[in-house]
Amino acid sequence: MKHDTMGYAFLDHTGDIGIRVWADDVKGLFEEAARALFDIITDRKKVEIHLSREVAVEGSGREELMVAWLNELLYLHEVEELLFCDFALSEIEGGSVKGVAMGEKFQEGRHLIKTGVKAVTYHQLEVKEKDGRWQARIIFDI
Repeated sequence: MKHDTMGYAFLDHTGDIGIRVWADDVKGLFEEAARALFDIITDRKKVEIHLSREVAVEGSGREELMVAWLNELLYLHEVEELLFCDFALSEIEGGSVKGVAMGEKFQEGRHLIKTGVKAVTYHQLEVKEKDGRWQARIIFDI
């Protein structure tokens, strides 16, 4: 799936990994941030869609929602050994985000874990709309 109006870039950050994410709408921003997280963890191109997990989180404010969303995906990765390659948000309003993460269970020999991400941090966290475009800065503890 090609996303011309969405994307992300890695940021230099001592001891951690940072990303800058952009999208035309807030749903796309959350989806793209999740793609970036799993590109840090593994080669997302090698992950196939064999299962999906509904993900619902709550938080007060967009920054807290972003951290909750990404940390829940990270939790599913760590506890259930899942790798995700795509995401679709169905709802983001008030203090909640609901969506679906699609992927498969980690398979030794087929998947490589490039970087172990410990947590999504609040350090320098930013989620905002500027000039009609959504953008975020997120730092991951590795």
